[in-house]
Amino acid sequence: MPHLPTADPYVAGHGDPSYAVRHYDLDLAYVPDGNRLDGTAVLDLVVREETARLVLDLAHLRATKVRLDGARLRKWSARDHRLVLQLDGAVAAETSLRLTVVYGGSPRPVVDRVHGDAGWEELEDGVIVAAQPHGAPTWFPCNDRPDDKATYRIDIAAPAGYTVVSNGSLADRQRRASAERWSWVMDRPMASYLATVQIGRYATTQHDPRTRTVAPSDADLAGSFDQQPAMLAFFERVFGPYPFDAYAAVITDDDLEIPLESQSLSTFGRNFCSSDWEQVRLVAHELAHQWYGNAVTLRRWQDIWLHEGFACYAEWLWSEESGGPRTCDEWARDHHDRLAGLDQDLVLADPGPELMFDDRVYKRGALTLHALRTALGDDAFFDLLSGWAADRAGASVTTEDFLAFASERTGTDVATVLGPWLYAAELPAFPRA
Repeated sequence: MPHLPTADPYVAGHGDPSYAVRHYDLDLAYVPDGNRLDGTAVLDLVVREETARLVLDLAHLRATKVRLDGARLRKWSARDHRLVLQLDGAVAAETSLRLTVVYGGSPRPVVDRVHGDAGWEELEDGVIVAAQPHGAPTWFPCNDRPDDKATYRIDIAAPAGYTVVSNGSLADRQRRASAERWSWVMDRPMASYLATVQIGRYATTQHDPRTRTVAPSDADLAGSFDQQPAMLAFFERVFGPYPFDAYAAVITDDDLEIPLESQSLSTFGRNFCSSDWEQVRLVAHELAHQWYGNAVTLRRWQDIWLHEGFACYAEWLWSEESGGPRTCDEWARDHHDRLAGLDQDLVLADPGPELMFDDRVYKRGALTLHALRTALGDDAFFDLLSGWAADRAGASVTTEDFLAFASERTGTDVATVLGPWLYAAELPAFPRA
């Protein structure tokens, strides 16, 4: 039996490098009672290398019809959470195709030994989709690799009384009998794992024209989520203009172990409604991902520090800006001391799939930026961060891309400065001016 492709070795059995999706049009209907999802997905794609086969990722849901450029596809099969489409003949590189998949079933997370569970998950009364890194196929057929960014239109019908939140801007909302249809449009390139749908009995608090919190009506936002306009204004000063039209925080009625960002919104549990720093720092962390992780996205999962190190450093910056418990330098010194007492077996620029979400990636990634700031000085450092976010918005990047960009932008051999932080397992000494 032919081998199925893996686009990134960190997430086995996902992604097909032979083609790229340019746009997803998802028409979905969800019934919470019985956890039933039915959908039609239209994918506009372009072939990147000559192929007679396309492989899509789709987990736990059953495809019933597949059409290619409007004609019924005769040869396709489901295998190992994938849809394998056999074309009538080889298709040349740069060929544009339109693929339509009708599908449905009872969605649930995917689980693997390395990364645990991710994707569509039922709540007590509603739904959360937290797809990083491998959960996107639990609710739509996709080319599930982080370097394949596309635009999206997501239409989803749910029973009246539920609020449906997805990526981008709300283009339309219509009541039809006992259901409401919500139409969301994300017109900036987005990786499949950042696509999301959140469904619940929520009320919306509009903090200012660009920031809102969608939460149970009795959620207390004081001291935490009501800080988001100030956080966004500060991050715009140090990271550059916010890369999307608006930002939403969705708070589920259930407690969640960790929050998670998606493009233009982040999701939290009710347990994060607290003015305690341990909760507030994560509100800042997820917002910072809109620049570093969403607008500028890794090309390979091994470069996860380009997301998590930047967002962790944003926590330290916000702590200093807001009069939090420590200055940025104090946080850096504290975490350097902590890391020095842990195992020295993690290479930041390639930690391996088992360690890609290890807390040392977050903290050492932030310390790597602190070392660069110490070497460059504040003016050059923050000019670099804002320039990186602006120049690479919508792109997929690597550590090597960042080093090259930083060296050119600053006139400094940044690879030499950061080499020990990125490529050696042993923790370097604390950076000093």
